[in-house]
Amino acid sequence: MVVLNKTDLTEESKRDAHISKMTKRISKTLESTAFSGALVVPVAAKPGGPDAPPSQTAHGIDNLVQVLSSKVFVPERSASGPFVFSVDHCFPIRGQGTVMTGTVLSGSVALNDTIEIPFLKVTKKVKSMQMFHKPVQTAMQGDRVGICVTQFDPKQVERCLVAAPGYLPTLEAGIAQVHKVSYHKFPCTTGAKFHVTIGHETVMGKATFFSGPLPVNREFDLEAEYPFLEELPDSKTKVAEAKAGSDKEAAEGHGHRERETNSEPATQESHYALLEFEKPVTCLPDSIAIGSRLDTDVHSNICRIAFHGVLVHTMRERDYASSVLPRIKVFKLKFRQGIVERIHDERSVIGKSLFKKETNIQPFVGLRVQLSTGEVGTIEGSFGASGKFRVAIPEGLKETTQQILAAASRKKGKGKAAGVQDDATGEPVKITLTFRKYIFDPHKRMLQ
Repeated sequence: MVVLNKTDLTEESKRDAHISKMTKRISKTLESTAFSGALVVPVAAKPGGPDAPPSQTAHGIDNLVQVLSSKVFVPERSASGPFVFSVDHCFPIRGQGTVMTGTVLSGSVALNDTIEIPFLKVTKKVKSMQMFHKPVQTAMQGDRVGICVTQFDPKQVERCLVAAPGYLPTLEAGIAQVHKVSYHKFPCTTGAKFHVTIGHETVMGKATFFSGPLPVNREFDLEAEYPFLEELPDSKTKVAEAKAGSDKEAAEGHGHRERETNSEPATQESHYALLEFEKPVTCLPDSIAIGSRLDTDVHSNICRIAFHGVLVHTMRERDYASSVLPRIKVFKLKFRQGIVERIHDERSVIGKSLFKKETNIQPFVGLRVQLSTGEVGTIEGSFGASGKFRVAIPEGLKETTQQILAAASRKKGKGKAAGVQDDATGEPVKITLTFRKYIFDPHKRMLQ
C-alpha cells in the first residue's frame, strides 16, 4: 500500500479533492508495475510539523492501522526442527560477554544450549537471552532475540548464521536454479567468474550454465541429463537458442568441421548454474544465490546484478570435482561430418575427412554413423595411415548407393576425386557422426 503523508499541508476546503487527485495520479503511475492496484491511504502523522503543540493529534493513523490489520497475518511458527539464527549485529557488554542479535529462522533455543558459529567452527553455550530488553528462557522461530555468550571476540562476526552444532553445511560448490536479470546487458557465459552472494557472504565463484528439467520438491535430479549452455539466456529466450550450436573449427581433421548442435528437441524447462566458490561458504541448503559483476564501474548507468536463483544441490566435499561432478550428466552434443571416398564392398565403405592423419581413431570405433543416402553403419577402424577409416554397414548398402559408389570408382582413374558424389544432388555422399560428451566425465568418453 501507499501511505500519502502530510495531507495537512493542503487547504482544508480543498483537501478531499486534492487527495482524490493525488490518489488517481499515484494509481496511474503504478499501473504498469508490480504495485498496480495498491491501496492509497492518506494520513497526516504530525499536523503542523515539528513545532506543532502536543495537543495536535494525527490524522488518518487509526484508519491506517485498521487497513494494515486487515491485510497482515500472523505466520505459523514452529519450535521443532534444527535451530538456525540469523545474526545481524554483534557487540560486547562489559562484565557479561558478547551479544549476538538477530532473528530465529527455524527451531528454538534455550539457556545453556550449545550453539555453533559454523564459518568459524566455534561452539559456545548460551549464557543469557533477551527479547526487547526482557530476559527470556527460550526463543523460537520468528523471534527477535539477543543471545549472550562468553569468551568470544565480537570483532570476528558482523553478520552470519548461527545454528545447532553440525547442522549448517560449509559448501565448496553448489548448483542453483537460476534466472538472468533482464536489465543486465552483458552476457553471462560459462567459465566466467561472478561475485556470488549467498546468505551474508559474497565470494568469487566460477559459473557453468546448463538447462534441464525442473527440480521436484526443490531436489536436483542426479539421474537426469542436462544440455550444456555456453551462455545463460534471458528468461524470454528459448533454451535451444542458447545451446552451443555455432560451427567451430575442430582441433582435429583436415578441413573437417566439428560442432555442438542443438538438434535435440528443446523440452527443458529450467536453467541451472554450477557455482564453484573460491573459498567455502556457510549457508542454508535452499539459500538464495545472486550473481553480480561488482567490479563494474559503480558510476555507470548499468545493472550489475547478472542472475539470481535458489540452491537446489550442495557440495561439501573438498574433492567434489572428482567425487561429485562426474555423477552430474551435463553434456555437449557433438556433430562431425566426413565423406565417402569409395566403396570397399557391398557391406562397407572407406571414408575420409572425419579425422586428422595423426588422430587416434580407436576411441571412435563402434560409434554409429549415417550416410547421406540413408544407411546406418559403425566405424570399424582406421584404413591406412592418412586419417581414412572403414565403416561397416550391417544391413548392406542400398542398390542405388552401390551404383553411385561404383560409378565414382570408375571415374577415379581420370584424376583424384574429392569424394563420391550423389548424382541426384551433386553433393558428396556424406558420413555423419553424432555423439555426446559429458563435460565432467574424467575419461572424456563419447556416448550415443
